[in-house]
Amino acid sequence: MLKSTIILKTVIQRVSSASVTIDSKIVAEIQNGILVLVGIEDADTQEDTNWICQKIANLRIFGDANAVMNLSVKDIDGEIIVVSQFTLQASTKKGNRPSYIKAAKPEIAIPMYENFVQQLENELGKKVQTGIFGADMKVLLLNDGPVTILIDSKNKE
Repeated sequence: MLKSTIILKTVIQRVSSASVTIDSKIVAEIQNGILVLVGIEDADTQEDTNWICQKIANLRIFGDANAVMNLSVKDIDGEIIVVSQFTLQASTKKGNRPSYIKAAKPEIAIPMYENFVQQLENELGKKVQTGIFGADMKVLLLNDGPVTILIDSKNKE
């Protein structure tokens, strides 16, 4: 169990398709599912990782037979791509240049990111695709809806 405190900020987007390209090579690609952008900051617990992964896997954001958002990515046998994005931890309080001082350093963030992906795979019951932590990635997505949801482990609403 992780003892350090980490704050996870996520952006969840329902997608018809999404892909991650690094150095002109596609490293992840899905159809119908969810693209998760995750930013990690020193300040939370393993319980929060478990909570947020359970929440993502069970969010009822896909249409049922009546086009009502009643189904989860698990219910539709959808796919997930997780992309690390330290810029979600940006502070824009002072000036016009964002500060990323709150973003966890790689020695903390990488194991936490890997743990997040593993926990999400456990919740989903299958492999989750990913980008590469710290790489310069090109993320292409077709947001379906659009449906975009923010989940922050600090604010369990």
